[in-house]
Amino acid sequence: MSAKKTKIRGSSTPEIKNRKAYHDYSVGDKYEAGIILKGTEVKSIRNGKAQISDSFVKVEKGLVILHQSHIEEYSFGNRENHDPLRQRQLLLHRKEIHKLNIALEREGKSIIPLRIFFKQALVKIEIAVCQGKKSFDKREALKKKIALREAQRSIKQFR
Repeated sequence: MSAKKTKIRGSSTPEIKNRKAYHDYSVGDKYEAGIILKGTEVKSIRNGKAQISDSFVKVEKGLVILHQSHIEEYSFGNRENHDPLRQRQLLLHRKEIHKLNIALEREGKSIIPLRIFFKQALVKIEIAVCQGKKSFDKREALKKKIALREAQRSIKQFR
C-alpha cells in the first residue's frame, strides 16, 4: 500500500500573479484553463521565472491563445530551450470558448490572465473577462482601499 499524500503548507511551487489586472481592469467572469507548455517552460515556472503582467488572451479560429507572456529560458536547458515570448495555447471546453468569443466580439471586453498556478502536477492559468477602468475609477478604488486600511488600523488600536 502506498502512503496517503498530504498537503504541505507553504508549498514549494510558486503562484505567479498579475497584480496590475485588478488595478487596471474591473474583473468579471473567471475561468480556469490548462496551458500547453514544453518541459523547460514547466521547470522555469516551478522556479518562479514567469511574468504575465503585460499578457492578454485572444480567441483565434476556435483556439484560445495566450500572447506576450514571458517565461524565462531554463538556466540548465540545452539547445532545445523554448522561446520566452512564444504564443501558448490554452485548453478550455467548447462552451467556455464560445462564451469568451461572445464577450470579445459583442461586449468589447478583454480577456486577461490573473495567475498561473499548479494544481497537483498540472500547470493551470486563471483567466478573466475584464472591462478596462478609466483613470478616475482607478483613483476612486485607491481612495476606498486607503479608507478601508485606515478603518482597520483604528479598530485594531481600540482592541
